[in-house]
Amino acid sequence: MKEYTRELVEFLHGLGPEDLRAEVLDRARYFLVDYLAVAIRGSREESAKAVQRMVQRIGADGCATVIGTRMRTIPGFAAMVNGAAAHGIEQDDTHSGGSIHLGATMYSAALALVETMPETPMDALLTAVVAGYEATARIAMAVQPKEHYALGFHPTQTCGVFGAAITSAKLLGLTAEQTLAAVGIAGSMAAGSMEFLAEGAWTKRIHPGLAAQNGIHAALLAAEGFSGPLHILEGRDGFLHGYSRRPIADRLTEDLGKSFEILHTAVKPHACCRYMQGPIDAILAIMREHDLQAGQIHRIEVAVLEAGWGIVADPRDKKYNPESVVDAQFSMPFGAAIAVMDGAAGLDQFTLEKTRSPKIRELMNKVVLVKDERIEETFPKEWPARIVIDVDNSQRYEKFIRYPKGDPENPLTWDEMTAKFRSLAGAVLSTGRCDEILEAISTARPATLPALTAPGR
Repeated sequence: MKEYTRELVEFLHGLGPEDLRAEVLDRARYFLVDYLAVAIRGSREESAKAVQRMVQRIGADGCATVIGTRMRTIPGFAAMVNGAAAHGIEQDDTHSGGSIHLGATMYSAALALVETMPETPMDALLTAVVAGYEATARIAMAVQPKEHYALGFHPTQTCGVFGAAITSAKLLGLTAEQTLAAVGIAGSMAAGSMEFLAEGAWTKRIHPGLAAQNGIHAALLAAEGFSGPLHILEGRDGFLHGYSRRPIADRLTEDLGKSFEILHTAVKPHACCRYMQGPIDAILAIMREHDLQAGQIHRIEVAVLEAGWGIVADPRDKKYNPESVVDAQFSMPFGAAIAVMDGAAGLDQFTLEKTRSPKIRELMNKVVLVKDERIEETFPKEWPARIVIDVDNSQRYEKFIRYPKGDPENPLTWDEMTAKFRSLAGAVLSTGRCDEILEAISTARPATLPALTAPGR
């Protein structure tokens, strides 16, 4: 049996800042800005506040910052709360090949830990995060997103805990054998159910936080000599066999080191599921290019990727009758309707008020969801979208989007990323504090970053 787990772990354990091209470290800084944007704004969501209150009730004092508050707690709890905040508004980064959110887990673990070790160089923090991205994305690709979802698993937590263990192990300075043990321990912490979709529950939002917390704990256990299985990924009863009907183990180590998966990770401009991003881009483009108004629309045909069909298109009754913000964030009919009505799909659109709007409901009934083999050909490497809009004068407008905005091939520029940060974080912090955070990312030690994200000094 090939030792995939050991090969992956030993490579990532040995990875240093000197092994990474400048563009990789630059991309890690870029995603740090994105992470802080969504975590700061997400700290105001009711789901995040519930986790904050739980930590307050426990009363676990420590030095790690709970982002967006004046609270400090132990690293594991801080990582859990911050991960829940970062995922709470559905605008955190997504790795296309693994259909998985990476930054909300890896940065939550890393920033919580480095506050206990303030001399950590920024490049060491970024390298640990890059390693966590690499492990998580490869594991997600190995179980295959479509197969993983079919079994009811959410890869952001199930796969994310392994990456968080790697990130934590690197920051803690564990040996290669200890890191291997940490990954083995993390395998017994790999959970995350998609059942949240049935009722619009908040559980998805805490998945990155639980993965970050468990990854930290797995590394801390390994540091104390606790053992874990050495073949947790490829073993007979390991992760690949338990979490996928058709795993592809070679994806764990294929071309290891030739590129890094952080370079193949996308940003989300819209506050909803990744499977809705491309279709919304196409709708916005048609409306803008042809100067259309909502009242002119007769029919909106949306081609939905098959892997996302059970997430944003089915069951039909649920997707055409969202009853909560979570329901709306995973409803393609709702996303299409608000894009037509408002010309945007941000946090201001995904609200309870909008889900109850008669005008939005009327537009949703004009949305027809279809499957299309043409957009499946390049998935999951690419996440294309196709939209057809019919208007009352019998005109038909069609748009094909190969790369949604935010994809590495169609990225947000640094200026656009900075604007996203200011828009989201500026709802919580002053302009001056936002300036300080952006400055700190390029100049300060990482342990100073979370402290800057509290509302007051």
